[in-house]
Order: sequence, then structure tokens, then C-alpha cells
Amino acid sequence: MEPMRQGEPDTPTRRLPFRRKGKGLPLVLVHGFLAGSVIWREQLHAFSAAHDVICPDLAGFGDSSALTALDTIEGHARAVLGLMDDLAISRFDLLGHSMGGMVVQEMVRLAPQRVRNLILYGTGPQGVLPGRFETIAQSRERFLRDGVAETGARIAATWFLDGKNAKGYERCRSTSSRVRMQTALASLTAWEGWDGRAALTNFRARTLVLWGSRDRSYEWSQPELLWRSIPGADLAVVPGAAHIVHMEKPRLFNAIVAEFLTTGSIESNCDTSNKPEL
Repeated sequence: MEPMRQGEPDTPTRRLPFRRKGKGLPLVLVHGFLAGSVIWREQLHAFSAAHDVICPDLAGFGDSSALTALDTIEGHARAVLGLMDDLAISRFDLLGHSMGGMVVQEMVRLAPQRVRNLILYGTGPQGVLPGRFETIAQSRERFLRDGVAETGARIAATWFLDGKNAKGYERCRSTSSRVRMQTALASLTAWEGWDGRAALTNFRARTLVLWGSRDRSYEWSQPELLWRSIPGADLAVVPGAAHIVHMEKPRLFNAIVAEFLTTGSIESNCDTSNKPEL
């Protein structure tokens, strides 16, 4: 990882931990808020037959919980790009979920030539989310009042259509319980300081926007803005799923992603003029 220069966002002092499996074209999966690389367990297995799948833990999360969390989205983006440098991976396919979707958008802005195919999943181009189940200020207040474990468990339940009864809920709750207060608060600050809308029309990576129709974290206006703003972007809406489609409907999610990546050898030069009104 290149040394930090004055004026650059803070970066972790050591390489981000990661999970890795498979051979083929590199595919990087970036998790979201209160999560970690462990949430990609099924995808690590499913995509490893055709891809070198790499799942980093963002600073402060999962196996990176000992690292000081970063308070800018750009800082997280530079850290993941630094990991790719350390692994001598110059070009890769990239998928980001939720806050991880913000991070991968920033990676494309910083290093557009490195991303072949981009999947923006359950995410949007604004850090301050219109229509979120609660405001950032409310989340911050509840973290400070109730603690990370209780607040994380409550937030994780909103990610699933079936709440705490969902099959993947316990894994998400357990992962969120590892997060320290500094990480939770730094993440909220990072959201408040980030807005990626201005960069979208400059994206040239072939892009898929993937969203669960019952997502309570990102209302339709956010994925719609991605889809309409990024030249040539495709859209997949999964019915009957909320914020964490890859756990609620893993076979369908994996099939959509695999199909998109498989057909990704042809570069898209489409504009947004042929996108229908929905």
C-alpha cells in the first residue's frame, strides 16, 4: 500500500484482511455497514468456479475490527485499492453492497481504468439517504444510548423481509456485534460527508444495478438514480426481497450476478436515452 501523503484520507496501517477462493478473473465483493466478509460465504463458493473471488473486511469491520475505522468513503476506497495493489491485481470485476456500494463507486471514480464490470447492489449515490428507515442522527443517538450490539441487532433485522426470523439474520447479528463504537460512529460520519452523484455520468465500466423491491434501507429513488445516471447501466429488481437479497434469495442473486459477469466481455457504449419510464 502506498504511504499516506499529507491531505489524503487516513488509511489502515496494515493490509486489510480478506477471504479468497477460486481461479479466473478477479471478482471483489465489498460488504456494507455492520457487516464483514463472512456475509459472502455462499457467494465465495458459488463464484469461485469461474473467478478469483476476494472479499475484504473494511477497516473496523469483521476481521479488521482491530483497525481504526475510517471516517470517509474515499478512505475506504483507497484502502481496498491498496489491497488490490498488494495482491498485484491491476484490473477486476467489482461488487459493492449498501455502504460497500458507496465504497466501490468511489473506487471507480478514483481508478476507473481498473474496473471491468461493476455491480451496485442495494445501494445508492447519496450518503444521506432519503427514505431510510431512520435518519443518520437517529442511528447515532441509538448507538450511543443503547450500545452497538443492541442497535446492530435491531438494524440487521430491517435488512430482511422476515426480520429476526429470517434464515440469515443470526449471522448478520453476530457480525454486527463485533463492531466497536468508534467504527459505527465513523461510518455514519463517512456517509454524511459523501455524495457520489456528480461522478456517475463519467462511469464507463459495464454496470448492473441490483435491488430488492422491499428494501427499507434504500428506497427506489436511489437505485433508480444510479440506473438512469450511469451510461448503459442495466437494472435487476428482485421481487419479495429486502436489503440483503444474497441471503434471502441466494440462488436467484447468484444467477443474476453470474449471468451479468458471463456476458461482460463486450463493452457497453449505450447511453441513458433508451431507458423506459417505470
